[in-house]
Amino acid sequence: MWLTRPDPAAAAIIPGAALTITLALALTATLAPLPGVGPRRAAAEEGLPSQTRIALLTLNGFDPVSYFLKGGPQAGAARFELSWDGRVWRFASGANREAFRDDPPVYAPRLGGYDAAGILEGRLVDADPLVFAVIGERLYLFRNAERRARFLAEPDLVRQAEAAWPALRALQDVPPMDAPR
Repeated sequence: MWLTRPDPAAAAIIPGAALTITLALALTATLAPLPGVGPRRAAAEEGLPSQTRIALLTLNGFDPVSYFLKGGPQAGAARFELSWDGRVWRFASGANREAFRDDPPVYAPRLGGYDAAGILEGRLVDADPLVFAVIGERLYLFRNAERRARFLAEPDLVRQAEAAWPALRALQDVPPMDAPR
């Protein structure tokens, strides 16, 4: 079955292209969901919540405790994972995982892990977990080295960003698990 007449020049350049398109259309029609059937309906029929929460891997898998140790950030391992605040945290060792479990706010990045300079601008800007600063015994992340240098040169910017954070917190794509729904 053809939706349009095949272009002989295109078929000569890409052998089998017409067959591939035809098969893709046939598969799409076959696999298309039927009305009233799908994950939401199945969940509702089984008495399960209709929204599935996805836990995000924080700091691109870097160990939050390692930022405070000699040597700086280290990659975490899946065998040392912990879920907290709606996110998955990885650690380089069991000892680091236990330290975090005992007091997560001490080790978790401030301002939701977003770029501190972006918070000052009134925006949630993704940060690079390798561009960081420990200021006042707290971890702050930045998008780039220039933004970090600005914060290190002007210590009052941290206070301003912390003051701006509560208004921006609600703009996160995935709210913390303990946030009211």
